Amino acid sequence: MIIPNRILFANIPTPLEVIKFDGKSFLLKRDDLTGVELSGNKVRKLEYLIYQAKREKSDYIFTTGGDQSNHARATAVAAAKFGMKSKLFLWGKNSGSSNGNLFIDKFLGADISFLNKEDFGNVNQIMFEERAKYVKQGRKVFVIPEGGSTTLGIWGYINFIEELKNQIEIRNLRGIFSASGSGGTAAGLLVGAALSKVNLKIFAVNVLYSKEKIKKKIIDLAEGCILDYKLPCRINEDNLEIVDGYSAEGYKNINEDKLTLIKRFARESGIILDPAYTGKAFAGYYETILDKNDGKKVLFLHTGGIFGVFAKRTQYLSAS
Repeated sequence: MIIPNRILFANIPTPLEVIKFDGKSFLLKRDDLTGVELSGNKVRKLEYLIYQAKREKSDYIFTTGGDQSNHARATAVAAAKFGMKSKLFLWGKNSGSSNGNLFIDKFLGADISFLNKEDFGNVNQIMFEERAKYVKQGRKVFVIPEGGSTTLGIWGYINFIEELKNQIEIRNLRGIFSASGSGGTAAGLLVGAALSKVNLKIFAVNVLYSKEKIKKKIIDLAEGCILDYKLPCRINEDNLEIVDGYSAEGYKNINEDKLTLIKRFARESGIILDPAYTGKAFAGYYETILDKNDGKKVLFLHTGGIFGVFAKRTQYLSAS
C-alpha cells in the first residue's frame, strides 16, 4: 500500500453540525469551511496535487473548469501561495465586469484562456499542447485535470472518511450525499469507505455530465486509485448511487424553485449554498432524504462554492 505525501494547508477537520430545517434535523459536514480564498472541497485534493507540483519543481500550473469554477479559483490561489504561476482554461466568455470566482482568478493574475463549449470538450488535449509550447521555452508545467479529479487528487476524500470516523460513529450512517461535477469527491469517498471497511452509500448528484458518464468517471477514478497505490480493498459499485435530474437547467444555471429553497435554507440556518453544486445537491437531498426524515442517517456534504453566488446575485435577490 502506497500513501502519497501532501502539503497541509486546508483548515481541517471541518465541523460536523446538526442542522434544523423545515422541522427536520440533519447532519451537515462543512467542507465549505476549509479556508477563505482556499475554500471548498477542491482544497483537500490540492494538498496532494500541489505537493507533487512542487516536487517536480513546476513553475506553472495549468487547470480547467467553467468560468465560475471553484477548482480553478482554488488552484490559482494555491499556486500563488506556493510561488507558482497559474494558467486557467475556462469554458465561458471574457467580460469586463467579472464576478465571483472569475474576479478572484483575474485579481490573482492568472493567465486565462476562454474556450467555447465545443473546445472545452477537448480541453485536456488543448492543455497538453499548450504545455508542450511552455516546455520548449524552458518552463516546467504541472497539469491538473478538471476538478483536480485524478487518482492522486482523490486522496483528499479517501482521508475524509478517517476524519469523519473521529467525529461520529460512522457505522450508524447509511450514506453521504453530495454534488458531483468531475467525480473526484465521490470516487475518494468510495475508496475511503472501502479501505475503512464501512458499508456507506455514496449519493452523487450529477450537475454536469449525464448519469452514465459521471458514474463511469467515478468508478474509473476509484479503481484506478486502488491500482496505482496498491490499496487492499475493492469497490462495491452498488454503494454508488447517481442522483439524477437536479441539473436539468444546465451546469451554469439554476432554476427558480431551487433558488427559493436556497433562500429559505439560508434564512433559517445562516448557511448559503452555491448555484452550480451545493444548491442543486441540496434540492436532491431535500426531496429524497429530508422528506423521508432520514437526515441523521445520510450526511449532507457541503462542498463549498460561496464565490459562485456573486455571479448570480440578481437571481438570488429576486428569488421568492
